[in-house]
Amino acid sequence: MKLSNYKTNNPVFSVFFWEGSKTSSKKMTVTGIFIKSLSCILVIVAITAYLWKLNEAGTSMKWFTLGGILASIIISVVISVRQHWAPFLVPLYAIAKGFFLGGFSAYAHKNFPELPYQAIGVTIITFFVMLLLYQTRIIVVTKKIRSVIITAAVSIFVVYLISMILGFFGIETYIWGTSWFAIVFNCIAAIVASFSLLLDFDHIERQKNRAPKWKEWLATWGLLATLIWLYVEILRLMQKFAIKF
Repeated sequence: MKLSNYKTNNPVFSVFFWEGSKTSSKKMTVTGIFIKSLSCILVIVAITAYLWKLNEAGTSMKWFTLGGILASIIISVVISVRQHWAPFLVPLYAIAKGFFLGGFSAYAHKNFPELPYQAIGVTIITFFVMLLLYQTRIIVVTKKIRSVIITAAVSIFVVYLISMILGFFGIETYIWGTSWFAIVFNCIAAIVASFSLLLDFDHIERQKNRAPKWKEWLATWGLLATLIWLYVEILRLMQKFAIKF
C-alpha cells in the first residue's frame, strides 16, 4: 500500500508530504520533531508575552492579530506548494502565529488574567491524554474514525470561513456570541481539534525513520496547526463561560 494513500484532516499532511521519502539518507525522527516543535512554541510564547505588555501599555492588538493570521495563511499556502522551503518557512509561520495568538489572547489576559494560562494548561493536558490514548491503543485510528474526524474538521472550518466573510460585511453569526448554541459549537470544535491530534500521531508513527529528515519541519507545521487550533478553541470557550457567568 502506498504511503500517500493515508490521509488526515490536517492540510499540512498531504500527499506531497510523503513524496521523495527515499531520496535522503537521514530520516525523520520523533526526537527531531519534538525539538523543532518545542523551539517554535517557545518563539510563539515569547512574542505573545511581548504583545501582552504592549496591550497593557495601551497599544491596539487589532493589526497584530489580523497581520498574524493573514501571514500564517499565506505562509501555509506557500509551504503547501514548495515543500522544500519548509525549514525556512515553518519558523516564519511560528512567528506569524505568535503575533496572531498574542493579539488574540491579549483581551483575555487583560480582562481575565488567568484564562490564557489555564487554556495553555488544558491544551497541554489534552495533548498528553490524546497521546496516551493513542499509544495504549485505547483509541485506534481506523479508516472510519479518520473519515469522521476529517468530515467534522472540514465542516467546522467552512463554518468559520463563512462567518469571517460575513463579518467583513458587518453580519454577525451565532458562533461568536455567548449563547448556549455558540458554547455547544465551541465545545464540539474543541473536541474535534483534540481528536485531530490522533491523526497527526498516526502519520508521524507511520513515517518515522522513513520520510526524509527535512520533512520533520512539515510534521512540526502540522502539530503546531493542530495545537494552536485547540488552544484557540479552549480559550474562546473559557472566555464565553467567564463572560456568561
